[in-house]
Amino acid sequence: MPITRLALPLGDTERPVPGWALRLAKALPFVVLPHCLWRLPFAADFRMGMVDPAAPVAPWWSPFYVVGLSVLTEALALLTTGLVSGWGERLPGWVPFLGGKRVAPLAAVVPATLGGLALVAMFDLYPLAWAGILPEVGFSNGWWMALARVCITPAMLWGPIVLALAWAYYRRRRPA
Repeated sequence: MPITRLALPLGDTERPVPGWALRLAKALPFVVLPHCLWRLPFAADFRMGMVDPAAPVAPWWSPFYVVGLSVLTEALALLTTGLVSGWGERLPGWVPFLGGKRVAPLAAVVPATLGGLALVAMFDLYPLAWAGILPEVGFSNGWWMALARVCITPAMLWGPIVLALAWAYYRRRRPA
């Protein structure tokens, strides 16, 4: 399948973006969305069927933390579109002091790679818990456990997607 120049709503890139990278970057916010939505009831101290007798009473700032974490998660997923957009190669003019300057490839690749590796390390623990190798929080019944796993499982792709997009960005931006 040939690589074609794709028009991006956030600005064209200097070199063509592979179609698979563009699709992954646009899909990523939707991939992590179930996990963010699953987390929101915890802001109202609704435990989603989780049974943990040692769980402390939620502090007063817990709702702000949970909602903020979900918003931050979606913001970081949206930020990943910079790896397939023109604004990921040249900073927008409205950025103070740096607007219009070219982004050094490693300035985007290194944080994306480190973030992708951190996400892989963080989410790789879930299958170990589900296999019984690591301890897992208990649920009041199997339906709550199934809901949690259905909502969390897509988020496990976040790290590998970021790593793939960082690799595609590097390949596209490296000197010819």
